[in-house]
Amino acid sequence: CGVGEVARISSEFLHRGEEPELVPSFTIFFNGCTLKCQYCQNWDISQKPKSGRVKSPEEICTSVRMGRENGGRNVNWVGGDPTPNLHNVLSSLVGCGEVNIPSVWNSNMYLSEEGMRLLSGTQDVYLTDFKYGNNECGSKFSKVSNYWDVVNRNHRLAFEEAEMIIRHLVLPNHVECCTREIMEWVERELSPNVRFNLMGQYRPAGRAGDYPEISRPVSREEMSKAREIAENMGLKNMGR
Repeated sequence: CGVGEVARISSEFLHRGEEPELVPSFTIFFNGCTLKCQYCQNWDISQKPKSGRVKSPEEICTSVRMGRENGGRNVNWVGGDPTPNLHNVLSSLVGCGEVNIPSVWNSNMYLSEEGMRLLSGTQDVYLTDFKYGNNECGSKFSKVSNYWDVVNRNHRLAFEEAEMIIRHLVLPNHVECCTREIMEWVERELSPNVRFNLMGQYRPAGRAGDYPEISRPVSREEMSKAREIAENMGLKNMGR
């Protein structure tokens, strides 16, 4: 992942653009990621783990306290992705125990089973970014192996122990292979009542121009189809 022992942070602030039940959310953006999404809008953060400002767990705790005092309802660990900095997140949570602030793991959920065991019992909400409905798309667009298997396992583990909000960014030309498959899996394997946020703001960024099928914004027709699929299968807690 390229991340070292110390955390490097791109930015931190009270975020008001998350789901309504989370805002204002004190959000910490770590540099580094477990994926290499070719269309990433935050390429400078996710793929440059040695950039950003170095902060120790003690310094992160100080920021979290200030975020809480300024009205933050939770601390929101994101990136890139927080997984490469799992050790720093856990150390920070130990040091921030007296702050009594809910913790949100805002992640693509592509991490090891050992990582999930370390997270167990530490998070109040898993805010997940469920990207693909198969291994092939994960390999092609995010350059990882066994995407579907790993992320399915981790969603099951997270769902057993904490609140969950699932985000899915609809990609152009991927409604059937990814959007439908993800929603069917969530309804079948987790619950039709899971909070599911179907997102239509995809814009080609990063290296998306190298892949013709994702080199345009998602269309209105594709979003309408995605919503129709969700309604027909009975997902009951949709956000848009």
